[in-house]
Order: sequence, then structure tokens, then C-alpha cells
Amino acid sequence: MPDESDAAECWLCSRPLGRRIQWHHPLPKAKGGRETVPVHPICHRRIHASFTNAELARNGAREALLADPVIAKFVSWVASKPPDFHAPTRSGR
Repeated sequence: MPDESDAAECWLCSRPLGRRIQWHHPLPKAKGGRETVPVHPICHRRIHASFTNAELARNGAREALLADPVIAKFVSWVASKPPDFHAPTRSGR
């Protein structure tokens, strides 16, 4: 896992990271992915509430996720929230 001090902003929403950082595999680990990127816990939950590992394996690039209407709406909504903001995540599937 990368050093947390190397992470300045969330891979998904581009907001500054807070105290809690999670590491997301853009290509799921179950599908052979090794690279990880830093994300807020709420952003990580939104990704996995919206997409299966199979869907992420096919099209898990950041640009593709941001093109999804549910993710785009989420990123717009969370943009003004503080780095350690937490809220329940509804399933988007």
C-alpha cells in the first residue's frame, strides 16, 4: 500500500484528503489489479455501491466513472463537503 503522505487529493472527487484514507483498485484486485489510488471512504463506498467488480474491470477508469450520471451527481454534491465528511451511501445498482 502506498504511503498516506503521498496522497494529496481523492482520485474520484479531487477534494483534499482528510484523516481517513482508503485505497481503491481501479482494476479490482479480484480481476488482477495491483495499482491503488487514494480515495475518501464516502467516495469509495459510492464507487462500489454503483458498480460491480466486473463493471469496474471493464471500465473502471476515472474518466469513465465521472461520465456516469450517478457518480457525476455524487461528485457535484460532495464537492462542497469537508474532507472527513461522512453520510450513508445508497445503492446505485
